[in-house]
Amino acid sequence: MRHVIALDVGGTGMKAALVGADGTLLYEARRATGRARGPEAVVASILGFAAELREQGLQRYGTPASAAGVAVPGIVDAGRGIAVYAANLGWRDVPLRALLSERLGGLPVALGHDVRTGGLAEGRIGAGRGADRFLFVPLGTGIAGAIGIGDAIEAGAHGYAGEIGHIVVRPGGVPCGCGQRGCLERYASASAVSAAWAEASGDPDADAADCAKAVESGDPAAARVWRTAVDALADGLVTALTLLDPRTLIIGGGLAEAGETLFAPLRAAVEERVTFQKLPAVVPAALGDTAGCLGAGLLAWDLLAADNSPRTPHDPEVSA
Repeated sequence: MRHVIALDVGGTGMKAALVGADGTLLYEARRATGRARGPEAVVASILGFAAELREQGLQRYGTPASAAGVAVPGIVDAGRGIAVYAANLGWRDVPLRALLSERLGGLPVALGHDVRTGGLAEGRIGAGRGADRFLFVPLGTGIAGAIGIGDAIEAGAHGYAGEIGHIVVRPGGVPCGCGQRGCLERYASASAVSAAWAEASGDPDADAADCAKAVESGDPAAARVWRTAVDALADGLVTALTLLDPRTLIIGGGLAEAGETLFAPLRAAVEERVTFQKLPAVVPAALGDTAGCLGAGLLAWDLLAADNSPRTPHDPEVSA
């Protein structure tokens, strides 16, 4: 059976899979990233995990994987195959594509940004299927975004497209690690809600999921914290839809696990704010934490399709 290796590298853990040509997850595994041991150890863990997946494919199907795809956080130069910078992994300018290809015996490797890769999967086989324009926004530790156009994700001229979490929604507000004040992710990310609810409830261990449960039970303090987050998120999303005019807004990440506790007030808040803009469908992500792996698999299959496509003498060479 033809298959590819897919890796989704996070700050603390890695998810990996063997993915079939139809997008089916044939085999799944998880490992710790091992970031406490330093950036070189993280790279070694990735390479070793990929090699394990290659052996799994050989044992299960009697044939090696056809390609590999890997999604990583931070700043990514997908064209050159370099993981430029990731604060939570401590690396800079890691030639990850070349290192993986060498470890996997010359296998072609595609490298992608984690959120854009997850967005690719949501767009093709998840909540955005059939939408010609969509915006995928996972609400996790921070907030990022993936802009879907047709069958692809727009990375921007410098690879920074979709960073909706750093839209300033509260000018002069809470300082952000990016250097601005009042960024969306400082008000509407899962970590921001967790911090606000821990303070409001007096429980330092309380998190966003606890806040959602308190909202559902009618706690007025929780309702205020939740409303602050929903209002900020709606402001950021309306700015994004004014610029991008998506047909569908796909909301994922930890905060989206609250279901209609989030989506009912969020849809209402977005609708209240639009004037001339067309109101998009606001829907939950469909693939959960498998989106990154599925997207990495799609990157690998896309790479094979590009390698096998006919080229004219004027086309640039396609490389792994």
